Amino acid sequence: MKATQFEFRFRLFIIVLLYIVGFWAPWTWTAGNYAPPSTTAWLAMPTILDRWGWMHLDVATLLVTWLAILFGFVGAALRVWGTAYLSAGVVHSGAMHGEQTMAAGPYRHVRNPLYLGSYCMALSIAILMPPSGAVVFLVLIGVFYLRLILGEEAFLAGQIGEPYLDYRKCVPRLVPSLRARMPESPAQPEWGTSLLAEFLPVAYPLCLAVLAWRYEPRLLIQCLLVCFGLSLVTRAFLPKKTAAA
Repeated sequence: MKATQFEFRFRLFIIVLLYIVGFWAPWTWTAGNYAPPSTTAWLAMPTILDRWGWMHLDVATLLVTWLAILFGFVGAALRVWGTAYLSAGVVHSGAMHGEQTMAAGPYRHVRNPLYLGSYCMALSIAILMPPSGAVVFLVLIGVFYLRLILGEEAFLAGQIGEPYLDYRKCVPRLVPSLRARMPESPAQPEWGTSLLAEFLPVAYPLCLAVLAWRYEPRLLIQCLLVCFGLSLVTRAFLPKKTAAA
């Protein structure tokens, strides 16, 4: 079930491909129509809640919108916090690193804050996809993140050995503990570099919080694409010692 070295090295491209599949939803295409359906999960979920009598359409729409914003900011916080302690160079590297066990910052509460943050962000973005595309995307990207996690855990166990195994026993994999589960190891967080390295997770929730109330999915998709493009540009401005490998 664990990811291969190939998957880890090219994980960004695989993740982008999964996002494209979710937005395009090719299984919904019909003869002569090669475009995704116009309905989004943003509209479909409140409609279902309204039809089932659980809440009025207006209230359900507000709930889905606020949840998307919340997941976006939670994802951004986890990504920035995790990258600040692990360093941007390690986070964006194409190779696995296993010099020592990280038990500082968010890593005292959860072993994989970065993947957890990425999935929260995926939940936030998925409302812009066609309903079936959102479901397929969330399942596929969840499985892919789990494969990456299992691959990294096997690598760290082999590289670090007993110290990492002890850490793994104490700190949960994906459900954060409110109480720190390990003594804090020495670490100097790099907040400025982390914010620059995590431009996309930071910028997109801000766009969503400002523009969501116009209820224009196309506008938000355009914002997402712009944020993604700028995030690739910002990597060029990372300090050389933390630049992606």
